[in-house]
Amino acid sequence: MSLRIRPEQKALLARAAALKHTDLTTFVTRSALREAENVIEEAERTKLSERDSLLVLDLLENPPPANAKLRAAIAAMPKLA
Repeated sequence: MSLRIRPEQKALLARAAALKHTDLTTFVTRSALREAENVIEEAERTKLSERDSLLVLDLLENPPPANAKLRAAIAAMPKLA
């Protein structure tokens, strides 16, 4: 991969790489991979408001009664030994 950056940006990256005792390629690769992981993790994480979080917890602790479709699905499940 090649990048087009301004000389002052390259100098900044090179300085940071030197402070980490690594070469520029390794520094940029590690930094980019770390950021990529953070972006993916944030995108895949479900975010709920405090109100919605409390609603989910309440539904888990106090589930509504099973409706006819749920009772039929439970009845159709194979019995465990």
